[in-house]
Amino acid sequence: MLHQPTVDKLYELRLFGMAQALAEQDASSQYEVLDFHDRLGLLVDRERAERDNTRLRMRLKKAKLRLTATIEDVNYRHPRGLDKAVLLSLAGCQWIREHHNCIIIGPTGIGKSYLACALAHKACREGYRALYLRAPRLFDDLALAHADGRYRKILAAYARIDLLVIDDWGLASLTQQQRQDLFEIIEERHDLRSTIIATQVPLEKWHNVIGDPTLGDAILDRLAHSAHKIVLKGHSLRKKQDKDIQES
Repeated sequence: MLHQPTVDKLYELRLFGMAQALAEQDASSQYEVLDFHDRLGLLVDRERAERDNTRLRMRLKKAKLRLTATIEDVNYRHPRGLDKAVLLSLAGCQWIREHHNCIIIGPTGIGKSYLACALAHKACREGYRALYLRAPRLFDDLALAHADGRYRKILAAYARIDLLVIDDWGLASLTQQQRQDLFEIIEERHDLRSTIIATQVPLEKWHNVIGDPTLGDAILDRLAHSAHKIVLKGHSLRKKQDKDIQES
């Protein structure tokens, strides 16, 4: 018999996982062979799993990942110099625990954004807070924050994120304000949080993009010194996908 009053009280207490599991137990005779503690254990396990899933959904929602990407779905067949062992090691998230960074470099269409989002997705699954931002949007948001007085508040918010992803870095040379903003973000996070940079620009050309040798040295020292580097080469994955569609 369904213990509906008990189920209702569990919902009132927001113990949704336990409520659903109890309803399932009452609806199936297979649980009758289990004693009280075993059945209670199943209810508790279900509640914990439900809460873990809810927290994960919230972390992914707040991360605002550009792509639905996972480590398990990464394409290793396309020849682009991607070392599977290196990526799987990064998927363990030890580098995030040690507050290191990751720089992904390669030509357009090679899959930089996908890899960045896949690593951020895995970080969310491991309980870390992530946030994805395209560099142009990041600098636009900071310019508005300067204008309306929110700059320190938004800078503090970025500093609290466990894994900050900055995609499309280096598409245009930085202005004086932009390079100062970038330095402030990196400085606030240095040795405290982890950052992923996805870019078409090789490290040796970053000074040209930053446009100031002193700030360039400071940014590179803080960002690249402890960074894991993934350098991709080859033809665009998007062009290959278009060709496969045309030939199919």
